[in-house]
Amino acid sequence: MQVTDVRVRRIAKEGKMKAVVSITIDQVFVVHDIKVIEGEKGLFIAMPSKKSADGKYRDIAHPINSETRSILEHIVLEHYEKSALQEDDSQLE
Repeated sequence: MQVTDVRVRRIAKEGKMKAVVSITIDQVFVVHDIKVIEGEKGLFIAMPSKKSADGKYRDIAHPINSETRSILEHIVLEHYEKSALQEDDSQLE
């Protein structure tokens, strides 16, 4: 599995959600609405979810194992950090 594209949409307003990300896997499958969230222990990702009839949120797309989740989280957060640096650089110009 290769993540072949990452699109970061930073959230300008204050709050715990910092960005919404879309990833493309192997140039053939896209996952939208991965959220970058600021938690007590730092940034983490939340996979796209949907509110069910019982009021609980359930992931609608997610990695099957912790190794794959860790890989995705690393890639998404790396691109989020790069987008923050690019935004800072463009404000200096």
